[in-house]
Amino acid sequence: MKRLSLLTFIAGMSYLHAGPKAPEGFKPLFNEKNLTGWWGLGTEDPAKWQALPADKLAAKKKKSLADINKHWSIEGNELVNDGKGLYLTTDKDYKDFVLLLDYKTVAKADSGIYLRAVPQVQIWDSTKEGGKWKLGADKGSGGLWNNKKGSRGKDPLVLADKPFGEWNSMKIQMLGDIVTVHLNDKVVVDKAPMQNYFNKGGSLPAAGPIQLQTHGGEIRWRNIFIKEL
Repeated sequence: MKRLSLLTFIAGMSYLHAGPKAPEGFKPLFNEKNLTGWWGLGTEDPAKWQALPADKLAAKKKKSLADINKHWSIEGNELVNDGKGLYLTTDKDYKDFVLLLDYKTVAKADSGIYLRAVPQVQIWDSTKEGGKWKLGADKGSGGLWNNKKGSRGKDPLVLADKPFGEWNSMKIQMLGDIVTVHLNDKVVVDKAPMQNYFNKGGSLPAAGPIQLQTHGGEIRWRNIFIKEL
């Protein structure tokens, strides 16, 4: 009986540390234990750093980890950033995909999600007190903010942000340069072409990493899953 109880206890502990359960067809990007599979990168033209020789790129990634470990931490099943430092960047490059994630931020915070290392699906404080209504924050999060003014997708179709202290759920689909974004089950970007911030009028990289931006305020992430298409 004691042996059976011990085995049951061990099995239970293994279950508790089994990591996130991905929806069917998806894989977790964050294992809820450590930052394996991630490195640090800022807003850098992927056409340049992707062209580095393998040894120099490996050295760049290794060097970035000191900054990542300073500003990123894990609390339970959450990734936490203090608002500073390099952006958390997947080791793997992705082409076409569906990305799922939850985020929670604080007043006056600003963040975003870079797709193929190109900015960005915008996340920010949509209240007047946030101080960025002149930049379009009053329209809410989820837009392709670095698209040209007046172009499709730059501003979200609806304001879908939840109040501070609540988790927001986001679904991003990218096919070629066409992006669709759902925020809290509302369509905020509907099949809009994402523009290349680094090469105006040029095509997007064929593939690149997912980046979680840091920009001045604490932000928390969880349930980060991806399905390649």
